[in-house]
Amino acid sequence: MASSDPTKKPRPGPWPPMPESTAIPPSSWAKRTGFRPKFSGETNATDSGQIAVQPKPRDPDSGTDLEAGRAPPAAAAAVANGGDKVPPLPAAPVKRRRDSDGGGTKSSGAAAPSANGQVTGAEPPLPPPGRRAVRNEEVVDVLPQTVDDDGFVSRHANMKYELRDKPGLVPIGLYGFQHYISMLGSLVLVPLIIVPAMGGNNEDTSNVISTVLFVSGVTTLLHTSFGSRLPLIQGPSFVYLAPALAIINSSEFMGLNGNNFKHIMKELQGAIIISSVFQAILGYSGLMTLLLRLINPVVVAPTIAAVGLSFYSYGFPRVGTCLEIGVVQILLVIIFSLYLRKISVLGHRVFLIYAVPLGLAITWAAAFLLTETGAYSYKGCDVNVPASNIISDHCKKHISMMKHCRVDASQALKSSPWFRFPYPLQWGTPVFHWKMALVMCVVSLISSVDSVGSYHASSLLVASRPPTPGVLSRGIGLEGLSSVLAGLWGTGTGSTTLTENVHTIAVTKMGSRRAVELGACVLIILSLIGKVGGFIASVPEVMVAALLCFMWAMLTALGLSNLRYSEAGSSRNIIIVGLSLFFSLSIPAYFQQYGISPNSNLSVPSYFQPYIVASHGPFRTNYGGLNYVMNTLLSLHMVIAFLIAVVLDNTVPGSQQERGVYVWSEPEAARREPAVAKDYELPFRVGRVFRWVKWVGL
Repeated sequence: MASSDPTKKPRPGPWPPMPESTAIPPSSWAKRTGFRPKFSGETNATDSGQIAVQPKPRDPDSGTDLEAGRAPPAAAAAVANGGDKVPPLPAAPVKRRRDSDGGGTKSSGAAAPSANGQVTGAEPPLPPPGRRAVRNEEVVDVLPQTVDDDGFVSRHANMKYELRDKPGLVPIGLYGFQHYISMLGSLVLVPLIIVPAMGGNNEDTSNVISTVLFVSGVTTLLHTSFGSRLPLIQGPSFVYLAPALAIINSSEFMGLNGNNFKHIMKELQGAIIISSVFQAILGYSGLMTLLLRLINPVVVAPTIAAVGLSFYSYGFPRVGTCLEIGVVQILLVIIFSLYLRKISVLGHRVFLIYAVPLGLAITWAAAFLLTETGAYSYKGCDVNVPASNIISDHCKKHISMMKHCRVDASQALKSSPWFRFPYPLQWGTPVFHWKMALVMCVVSLISSVDSVGSYHASSLLVASRPPTPGVLSRGIGLEGLSSVLAGLWGTGTGSTTLTENVHTIAVTKMGSRRAVELGACVLIILSLIGKVGGFIASVPEVMVAALLCFMWAMLTALGLSNLRYSEAGSSRNIIIVGLSLFFSLSIPAYFQQYGISPNSNLSVPSYFQPYIVASHGPFRTNYGGLNYVMNTLLSLHMVIAFLIAVVLDNTVPGSQQERGVYVWSEPEAARREPAVAKDYELPFRVGRVFRWVKWVGL
């Protein structure tokens, strides 16, 4: 029986009324991805505990066009709670691209991303009355969205310059310069480690750094022009550091006399060239499109994280050689990047963007003043006497510490010339050994996995759509050719996309490929000035180790951040990632410690001992080359993490949404969208030459 109380009204249903579910047209990009959102009248939590924002019903007359990337002119009115009507949302500000992309407009963050980061074109629901509104603070992250404390998805801050924007020479120069300055640590820290490990002197270190800057500038220009065309910097990746150290510390190089540096560098060059050719074939042959089916966020996350975690034995133990310098630098970088990250100067978050170079500059200046004032004097001890001949225990300890704290211990700046042109084969003809090349081939595959995650994350920030599998294969193929150049010039490592680049794009909000290209040209010019490489080579080792503690921690975090594309709370994904990370540390430890007694006196420094496993590992067959390959590969943390993750993720049942399967643009839909075509098509009509090769294009 109906109530007679006029104050009690029946609770109305949802408003506007839910329309009948209609299928998305077959040509729709969102439909072709295979993602099926769960439509309901409210925000639900998935089984894994991850917050999922459900899109509102679409108005057939709203003008939403997923294919052209157009946002609806205004949001529909909605009822949040109790039948009270909420006034309609104002139209989101619309920003037109500076370059024509078919007449479409682009909403500045009004679209709600799906579980894989793609834009679905739907407005997020309004928060209920009484709840705190979504925070509008600026989001600085590697992903296009974040979830605040109330569980609502906040909109990603607008990029100042997107992929095809051409703001002018001055803004391009400013943003391009800051982009490379923020990436300085990733570019120069690898040669600062491997050259001294090869027995190179200060002059060798300076020359390798200049070569790295030159090759990085050239390969970045090639990649932005003929690769994926995303604003990604190419350089010496930390992925190649562990196998390079394993080759450097091989037992066959222990007894070398004379210039060990050039001999070992030629061995590295041969291994890098062969592995780079393998990577180029992997990309340009189309085999990479087949491997993409096995590479998902659950695979990428532990693989990249293992790269950062694998160097823990080098980081703080080297900082401990001069604690008052190394610890201060670590604290400065932490303070700049975390506590002062929201402070803006002239509209730029200076401390967040330049945390690494600012920390290095301040620490170097302090160490220079202490050195000049005599705080790090040798106190009567003769520095020219070899350590083995020093009788006094005080001098043995004091001289060792002073050499690490003083900034003038290296003569690299004084010995380097003002002008030097890096040329190919400058160290001699490369030496090719199949066992070292095979190790590097596996590492180049890991490097490709790293690049897949970087392509996807960066495309969501700066481009209209993720690249097609063909564009991704083209980028991997060009990375292989870039590594061939790195091997010919002799940088000591291969060339690949720097993972930290995605974080830099999100922080600087600079996604224009023109700015990256101009910065690459500046990098080439600086590489010709020998004093630049000499100054970087003169940075004390303790400061390098302190910077690496931060860089490797960042690399680990950036790797794990890929899990946000999947259901991170899923027990399936938690177990797979946990097993991959644990065994990536435990299994290599077994190989590295096998056959070594705790009291053994090895001829290499303690922080390089994990990389001499090829001579004492558990694989001991009659084939020495096979022993070398198996002992070396299974002692690399990233290889173990990749193998376990790729097997478990592709054999354990799980839905595509739970696994967070990467969604790439379909070639047919990409060709129909002018914006996507202009984002990724090759310049100078080069694409017409490869039109018949459908697996390396749109």
